[in-house]
Amino acid sequence: MISPSVKWPLATRPLLLSTLLILLTVATPSSCQSREPTFPKASNGAPFPWNKMRLPEHIIPAHYDLMIHANLTTLTFGGTAQIEITASKPTSTIILHSHHLQVSKATLRKGGGERQAEEPLRVLENPPQEQIALLASEPLVVGLPYTIVIDYAGNLSESFHGFYKSTYRTKEGEVRVLASTQFEPTAARMAFPCFDEPAFKASFLIKIRREPRHLAISNMPLVKSVTVAEGLIEDHFDVTVKMSTYLVAFIVSDFKSVSKMTKSGVKVSVYAVPDKINQADYALDAAVTLLEFYEDYFNIPYPLPKQDLAAIPDFQSGAMENWGLTTYRESSLLFDAEKSSASSKLGITMTVSHELAHQWFGNLVTMEWWNDLWLNEGFAKFMEFVSVSVTHPELKVICPTDDTQHMDGFCSRGEHSSSTAHWRREGLDVKTMMNTWTLQKGFPLITITVRGRNVHMKQEYYVKASELSVFLSLRLLWHVPLTFITSKSDAVQRFLLKTRTDVLILPEEVEWIKFNVGMNGYYIVHYEDDGWDSLTGLLKGTHTAISSNDRASLINNAFQLVSIGKLSIEKALDLTLYLKHETEIMPVFQGLNELIPMYKLMEKREMNEVETQFKAFLIRLLRGLIDKQTWMDEGSVSERMLRSQLLLLACVRKYQPCVQKAEGYFRQWQEAGGNLSLPNDVTLAVFAVGAQTLEGWDFLYSKYQSSLSSTEKNQIEFALCISQNKEKLQWLLDQSFKGDVIKTQEFPDILRAIGRNPVGYPLAWQFLRENWNKLVQKFGLGSNSIAYMVTGTTNQFSTRARLEEVKEFFSSLKENGSQLRCVQQTIETIEENIRWMDKNFDKIKAWLQNEQLNLL
Repeated sequence: MISPSVKWPLATRPLLLSTLLILLTVATPSSCQSREPTFPKASNGAPFPWNKMRLPEHIIPAHYDLMIHANLTTLTFGGTAQIEITASKPTSTIILHSHHLQVSKATLRKGGGERQAEEPLRVLENPPQEQIALLASEPLVVGLPYTIVIDYAGNLSESFHGFYKSTYRTKEGEVRVLASTQFEPTAARMAFPCFDEPAFKASFLIKIRREPRHLAISNMPLVKSVTVAEGLIEDHFDVTVKMSTYLVAFIVSDFKSVSKMTKSGVKVSVYAVPDKINQADYALDAAVTLLEFYEDYFNIPYPLPKQDLAAIPDFQSGAMENWGLTTYRESSLLFDAEKSSASSKLGITMTVSHELAHQWFGNLVTMEWWNDLWLNEGFAKFMEFVSVSVTHPELKVICPTDDTQHMDGFCSRGEHSSSTAHWRREGLDVKTMMNTWTLQKGFPLITITVRGRNVHMKQEYYVKASELSVFLSLRLLWHVPLTFITSKSDAVQRFLLKTRTDVLILPEEVEWIKFNVGMNGYYIVHYEDDGWDSLTGLLKGTHTAISSNDRASLINNAFQLVSIGKLSIEKALDLTLYLKHETEIMPVFQGLNELIPMYKLMEKREMNEVETQFKAFLIRLLRGLIDKQTWMDEGSVSERMLRSQLLLLACVRKYQPCVQKAEGYFRQWQEAGGNLSLPNDVTLAVFAVGAQTLEGWDFLYSKYQSSLSSTEKNQIEFALCISQNKEKLQWLLDQSFKGDVIKTQEFPDILRAIGRNPVGYPLAWQFLRENWNKLVQKFGLGSNSIAYMVTGTTNQFSTRARLEEVKEFFSSLKENGSQLRCVQQTIETIEENIRWMDKNFDKIKAWLQNEQLNLL
């Protein structure tokens, strides 16, 4: 799965904590006697025969036969689930999951086949644990196959998970309804009763009943369609391979599709609403290419006969890897050749790559429980870069635009051998080395001290201000494959640091040494004594002596070191001064990533004078590069992305040459009724300037309503959010939450954008607090969307008053949010912001004044 930010199954945490507390209470003996286990009460008041969050392991599902009938008029659905099970020990109780489903009947058949006698089962419900218990009159026989048959009904979910309702508006203005699924992590139980844990893999035979005007798709290809009544068709899909419940998917809609075959005969199709199917071609071609790449790379055939990619009008995350039917937010799949941006093309390719990688890693091989989801998602993220760098080299997903070339699917300087080949030749013990990275948290800080020809290296745990840091530094040790170049040689040298400290001896003394070549290593480097001064001098003199990735890593490392007190803010800012000569995307973006957050903190503390000086400094720093940008679509993807972001920055910061040009473009676009084709790379800047007037804002919103381009809608949305008019911003929050014209799926992004707006951030924070319960109901307490909104409205605060406000609000929520990890994270971030500003603000103020004097 991929999301606009990051996804972890936090929904289970409050439940898990409460269950652990129950179990601890149960397990603690009293001074007199041990207590009997306590069991919760079922919804009818009877004792519920299971008291754990996890299902018992002695009932094993083997196969599901599902019939589901969704009514898109009444927004309800009914179904029958026939689940083949075996018991590994005698039991008369079957515990499984069910959530918001009304079970009308449950029976048990002994043995295989449908002609066996059915025994009625008593049904008990435990809604807090989302479990039901089916009680048989006598224990199940170990090893004998049984089939449980459950008739049930439910309402289509109004949230973004389970079997949920989605709508879209046609060109003619008609609102149409469809139903789609999103089950990861724990929402399959909202569509059918099931053993909803990833380790309970089974095969699925799915039948969907629908009206003739609709189309049904699922994980597997359609086998046949049967008319079961007048105006009612039942589609039968082929049996799936064994898989987890969270990967089951089905959609009932009026989507259209386009298809192609891979070289190995897999049918790939992209589904979308009829008005947007003309935007499906890019993703279709990318999916075919990537699926062929993965079959070859993994040397394991894709196990299903087809792979569908469906663009869903309402979708909470970015995409989902359902086996054979991957689902996407429209902006993550559909590409409008006329209006979509270069970054949109890159984003779509990476997202499709990620979900297709999951077809092997995650679907074929699955984590036993959600605490190992990091490996599932981490590997899919890694494979995005491996695959796209090979299949779409023009996107330069890894390689910057300097003197690098592809080797083994990665980037390295042409004259050097593959890094992996070198370590193999050295006889590296990969398992021992990798254990130091996978079995302990964090990453190392490497401190380099040069004494003549001797290079002293020291590793310690990298951590921001914490009493634990010294303790952990003494305990944690990594095997770090170091790489470095020097002023005397650009040939990559390697050293495997296995101990706390070590020394390497150079053949001759050097003016500078740069570790972590190409930013390929997972470690931060600190250069003691005059090491940073030497590298700053190198950048100011001949910055192209090292690669753009190396320049970006120096910027990143310098500011990371400021945050842990190893380097002064003045030295880090001195380093950035070379950016006035920079032209490459990686170091420029890294510089912006470090510098923009500084004035964003100031914006929320009413430090107007220094904030204004800092913004002016940033534009002065990049003015040469901004002035060089053409206002047209040309160059590589990275050059186009750089142009788009630089012009946006310049216009938002009111750099007049940029503002005037953007105003001219916006005037022409508005006079043409919004039908003039603007260069894609400058559209964001043009809209951002246009939205600053009330008339321009209203015109942009009117175009938003009719646009069929996801990129254009996202650009307009961003521009509307940076208005300086509080009434417009409040209206935008209200409308996007209501979800009529601006879809509710956009609300987290809108709230976050307004939370970053110097005028709007108090409105966003207030809205989050006033509507917390409704937000949790819509997006789910443990969802990434909630985490995204919490951090988006609070993590740029840097005053003690705001910190207390945040603590007070979230602690008042108790079980409805006080224990969320994102809340703990944002409190830590605010505390870090306070420390950072207390330590560095006066220094920044003095440095800016000094920098201005140097310009005079």
